[in-house]
Formats: sequence, structure tokens, C-alpha cells
Amino acid sequence: MNTLRSQALLHELTFITSRSSGPGGQNVNKVNSKVTLKWDLAHTSILNADQKEIVFKKLASRITTGGVLMITSQDKRSQLENKAAVLSKLDQLLIKAFAPTKLRKATKPSKAAKHKRIKTKKLQSEKKQWRQKP
Repeated sequence: MNTLRSQALLHELTFITSRSSGPGGQNVNKVNSKVTLKWDLAHTSILNADQKEIVFKKLASRITTGGVLMITSQDKRSQLENKAAVLSKLDQLLIKAFAPTKLRKATKPSKAAKHKRIKTKKLQSEKKQWRQKP
């Protein structure tokens, strides 16, 4: 997937417009400027099985039970700007999903950190000791 906006991808995307609650004043009541992008990931031919699994796992909150990825944009006043915003959101989501995750390097707390932790625990203990009734 060198170019995320290839022609094959654009043919699989569905754009739905509706009335926006975003900026625009009275224009909002008349114009369908909100854009919703739908991409049927379950039946896409662009991604292989491994890539689909990664996308389903990383973008689970945005995917319906039918396997459709949904992204909306209603920030802009015009439909074209919202469509461009939705496509850029899709690009960013896919780039983030396919980015390799860093492996955590196991570390141990330093001696100074251990000493500081124990010192604060002792101070807290002393404070509570003073609060007790004799």
C-alpha cells in the first residue's frame, strides 16, 4: 500500500452526506455538508488477510459489526473540504494502524528512586503516627 489513495481504494469507498451541526449559521439548515466515509473492510480486495486483521484489531472502535469502517467530518463549511478531511483522517488512521509498535525495554528502578520511595513512605508513616491518640 504505497499510495493510500489509489484508484482501487477510491472505488471501494462510499461517501454519504447529511446535514451538519458544525459552523455555517443558517447555511447548516439547508446544505448537506457533513461527510461520512464508509469502507467495507470485510470484503475489500486491497488489503490481504494479515493487514485486515491488523486494521480490525487497531481500529475496532470505528468498525461496525458488519465490518464497515466509518469516519465522519463536519468541521468545515463545505462538503468538499469535509470530504478531503475524511480522506486525510483515513490516511492518518491507516498509517497509525500499520506503524510498528515499539517493544518495551524492561528496566529496574535506580537505587536513588528506591531510596526516595522508602523515605517518603517513612515520612508518611511518621505523620500518621503523630495523628494517633496516645
